[in-house]
Amino acid sequence: MALDQAQPIPVGPRHSVALDSAEALQLLGSVSFGRIVFTQHALPTIRPVNHVLDEGEIVIRTHEGAALTSRTRQAGSPGVVVAYEADTIDPATHLGWSVVVTGYAHLVTDPVLLTRYQSMLHPWVGQAMDFAVRIRPDLITGIRLTPADT
Repeated sequence: MALDQAQPIPVGPRHSVALDSAEALQLLGSVSFGRIVFTQHALPTIRPVNHVLDEGEIVIRTHEGAALTSRTRQAGSPGVVVAYEADTIDPATHLGWSVVVTGYAHLVTDPVLLTRYQSMLHPWVGQAMDFAVRIRPDLITGIRLTPADT
């Protein structure tokens, strides 16, 4: 595996500007890719997934053998504590935003909702994704990286 030998382009300092919850959710809804963080065997686990926002909640699809499917299936009410992160940060300018949502994830069992999510959200991997997990945000934080001179 070759290492990237490109030299980083120097950029000036950045400001980190806090986003309010509404703007953070709006930005999260503008992208289709993020990372879900949950515990597996008492250790943090991160998985890249695609998502859709539905009525302010994050929905991802998953499959029978997935660790997240198992964790959410075993959880009672209110679900499994997870974090969900998405961002758009330009690698050349280092400008952009990042949003982190912390909340409870639960397995969707309603067949009508499952059918709806199957039509709304198409998996990127070539395998059956017959399950859906819905994340109810309890804490929404985000930052926007801006040039320091603005």
